[in-house]
Amino acid sequence: MSRGHHRILSAIGIGCYVLAAIVGFFLLADHHGSGLLVPLWIAHGVLLAVLLTKLCADETGLSAALLVVGVSLVAVYIADLARDDLTLERRGERITAVVVRDWPVSDHGRKADTYDYALARRDGTRLPGPALQAGSGRFAVGQRVTVLADPEGVLRPRTPGDAHATGDVLGVGAFALVALGLVGATARRGATVARRREERIRLEEQEHTLREALRTALADDHGFVEVHPGHYPDVSHRRAAAIAGELGLEPADDPASWRFRR
Repeated sequence: MSRGHHRILSAIGIGCYVLAAIVGFFLLADHHGSGLLVPLWIAHGVLLAVLLTKLCADETGLSAALLVVGVSLVAVYIADLARDDLTLERRGERITAVVVRDWPVSDHGRKADTYDYALARRDGTRLPGPALQAGSGRFAVGQRVTVLADPEGVLRPRTPGDAHATGDVLGVGAFALVALGLVGATARRGATVARRREERIRLEEQEHTLREALRTALADDHGFVEVHPGHYPDVSHRRAAAIAGELGLEPADDPASWRFRR
């Protein structure tokens, strides 16, 4: 198997691993806390750094791994939001409630532009579970609002227009494609680095062969040493003349000739 085919298969394998990791972390996020997830994310990042560094054949693999992990984190976060919306759409109860109280959501001690709205049914009983969360001023106390409420009281109530998961699902797909694109770009860079390295090695070998040929070749009756340029396809005439000069040879009268005078 050629190196190019091996690199393509490696990129496909890493891409499948990235997608599997996104799905796995999405499933784990619903059952485990950060105590388990944080070490797993770190281990995932380290493994990706090793794989992508080997794939791209230079230190940019570490940067690519950090980007892939970051994009995957966003994809898992959006997927978690989509899961709540899908669950609410499936089991939510559509009711008309009344806003009985509102207060700003505090973010590290600072007031944000998001408010919590406590809701109650028409008979005055409070809706179970977390409060409705929306932008500042969107609802007023005493206002009637139609929401999808979780009968189990686990999920926040949402207005029907906010509970659609289609956008979140598309967002997850978009970020997953970005992660795969980063893997593909890393593989392409690896191919470029490998090709340049092979070209450099091939050029060095041809220059070494040319140097030995000029050093050991016998001069003709006119004192010229001639080499065939077809044997050194990656060496330019200018570079060949420089190598000849290092060995004390002078170029012939014809600038394009690969003949050098001792």
